[in-house]
Amino acid sequence: MKILVIDDEPKAAEYVRQGLSESGYAVEVAHSGTDGLHVAVTGDHDLIILDVMLPGIDGFAVLSALRTSRQVPVLMLSARGKTDDKVRGFDLGADDYLVKPFQFPELLARVRTLLKRNHLIRPEAVLLTGDLEIDPVRHRATRAGQRIDLSAKEFALLTLLAQRSGEVLSRTQIASLVWDIHFESDTNVVEVAMRRLRLKIDDPFENKLIHTVRGVGYVLESRENP
Repeated sequence: MKILVIDDEPKAAEYVRQGLSESGYAVEVAHSGTDGLHVAVTGDHDLIILDVMLPGIDGFAVLSALRTSRQVPVLMLSARGKTDDKVRGFDLGADDYLVKPFQFPELLARVRTLLKRNHLIRPEAVLLTGDLEIDPVRHRATRAGQRIDLSAKEFALLTLLAQRSGEVLSRTQIASLVWDIHFESDTNVVEVAMRRLRLKIDDPFENKLIHTVRGVGYVLESRENP
């Protein structure tokens, strides 16, 4: 998951960048409204964390301009916690608004919520990987035309892998996006869930779709020879 942080305060930006990076996210930082808007419009970020008080053009102006071209989730940060400021942010299209100062765990929780909302279920398209088909709207998965019965968590895990088909996802990313927990070395919830998913998705078929990248994580992709 790629996150853009737009904040002109170096220490604050670095605090957020470091925390998100340690949580498994790829983070890019811009230090002005002008630079931030350019990066936001031309990039492919999954989430933007936007400070209100910025040099050049402020966060409200950045958000207003951004919404004319992209619908990427935006979490606004501001020391201005008045109701009018929050309402203005939401009216311009902000998805969430967090008042400074804040504790990083709260920021991370809001980031996870926004990312899950926008990436675990994308109802506009059926997801295809090889002969595996996932329909998020109908909550249905089939492989080679065969219906596969999945629990809610199994379906969320499979949908996440399919939306990132070909991309290796770390255990930390999977744990945070599917279970909303920090991954710990003595926690095997991801491995257990992946093993159960493989029993249903891969074991009955010759071509395996779920692959382990040792020391990194998991990837869903078809490696069948054409």
